Amino acid sequence: MSQSAPLWQYSAIELSQAISKGHVSSLECVESVVKHMRATNGHVNAVVDDLGDDALRQAEEHDRLLKSSGPIGPLHGVPVTLKENVDQKGRSTPNGVAALANLVAHDDSPSARSFKAAGAIIVGRTNTPEFSLRVTTDNELHGRTFNPWNNRASAGGSSGGAAAATMMGYGPLAHGNDIGGSLRIPSFCCGAATVKPGLGRTPAYNPSAPVERGMLAQLMSVQGVIAREVKDVRLGMKSMISYDPHDPWMIESPFDGPVLESPIRVAFTKNAFEYSLDPALNEALDVAADALSDAGYEVVEAEPPDTWEIGELAIKCLLGEVKSLQEDALREYGSPTFNTILDNYYDACPPLLGNELLLGMAQRAHHLREWTLFLQHYPLVLTPLLLSPTYDWDEDTRGQQGIDRVLGESFYARAFNFLGLPAGCVPANFNDGLPVGVQIVGRHMREDLILDACEAIENSTGVMAHKLWAGE
Repeated sequence: MSQSAPLWQYSAIELSQAISKGHVSSLECVESVVKHMRATNGHVNAVVDDLGDDALRQAEEHDRLLKSSGPIGPLHGVPVTLKENVDQKGRSTPNGVAALANLVAHDDSPSARSFKAAGAIIVGRTNTPEFSLRVTTDNELHGRTFNPWNNRASAGGSSGGAAAATMMGYGPLAHGNDIGGSLRIPSFCCGAATVKPGLGRTPAYNPSAPVERGMLAQLMSVQGVIAREVKDVRLGMKSMISYDPHDPWMIESPFDGPVLESPIRVAFTKNAFEYSLDPALNEALDVAADALSDAGYEVVEAEPPDTWEIGELAIKCLLGEVKSLQEDALREYGSPTFNTILDNYYDACPPLLGNELLLGMAQRAHHLREWTLFLQHYPLVLTPLLLSPTYDWDEDTRGQQGIDRVLGESFYARAFNFLGLPAGCVPANFNDGLPVGVQIVGRHMREDLILDACEAIENSTGVMAHKLWAGE
């Protein structure tokens, strides 16, 4: 980043290095972000709980600690945001639901704790749709989050507030989570980068939760980060993998795995199955494939196993669990718009219930086995994430046609939540004023390989935030 650029445009790595070397203070960095956030957030509504005053006080303390004992951690003084569906001590965790606005957390979630332990300073909490169950970020409690590129386009969901916040400059790192695409789809829509961790990589636990989540939600939902640049995703992920015994699924494992023999083979597919692949996505995939080839990867057209079937099974099983365990609360506390959308979800993807749900979840092992074997030959797989560019913000309110666009066409996203495999998203193209992303899938516990590939694509296509700030 140019030295003349404001600090809110700096990457997390640049800020961390500048602070640790004494070139800038934590307070200067947080002041720049908070001032910019307060001047512009009214246009996007990404941050819905402004913690700027507390953040400024913490920054002063961080500066004192840096002088007396050195940096707290690798994110010392770096401004970040936290999604409003995870606990932060003393703040509400409404999950986009007006009836839960006064649910105040008595302790931190692992995500909040990890950020703080790394030295990051939380400047705000970001918006999420009701129950984090829509692919656009809008709710009766806080209203809609706008896409920074285009007011008509969706910011994605459910981490739409997180993606919009980091692209707007409200901290170079934003916490988010993903149960069916909720890190990757907002990154796709807003032009950010992310990696959905695999099962067991990052800890999850909400002290305020009155009951445990369903088994499938435990298997599919993961915590992660969204950033403007891939290198910051890597830094943020390394900070979030701290072991937490509250999460029995978590596996202690180094972030960087063994070096693989070069060239690393990348399977490449454009299969849209019963849908059609938009030309903009076709071009983005070609750009990504060429970038990987130029970076020394061996890119091979090869069809991975059963992706369409897995995606369909995933949504029917997940909706079955939702209907079985959460139906009463969703109906009572969800808005009329949310309830209509939920009905349309059920119509488009009939939930599996009872024995059918159990059999569907058992079938997960077969599909994961097939993918694990495939990944032995191809450690990485380049796929679409969505099949067409960013949809309108209210697409999912347009009956079955809209639901099919946002739910039916996103099978490549949710398939890998169902399998528990890691998957990243990075912009690879720019079409009609909006970024277009692609997906990289990898072996379990190899988010590092995924990020290497995402960075190779980013090196070819550039950082999308720079286009946004330049008004291109």
